[in-house]
Amino acid sequence: MKLIIKSPKPRNPLVAPSLARKAGAHRTGRGSRRRLGEDALRRELVRLVDPSP
Repeated sequence: MKLIIKSPKPRNPLVAPSLARKAGAHRTGRGSRRRLGEDALRRELVRLVDPSP
């Protein structure tokens, strides 16, 4: 009786480079921009308001 060993399936050559890539957001999202604007406005208002005696 002959032993038949199945050859392994070839690997996808496009998978390895895609796993090595690190993707991320290209710019800040709408929410973070809104939050930055709110923080800047709050700092400006605190700076403009005179402290009460």
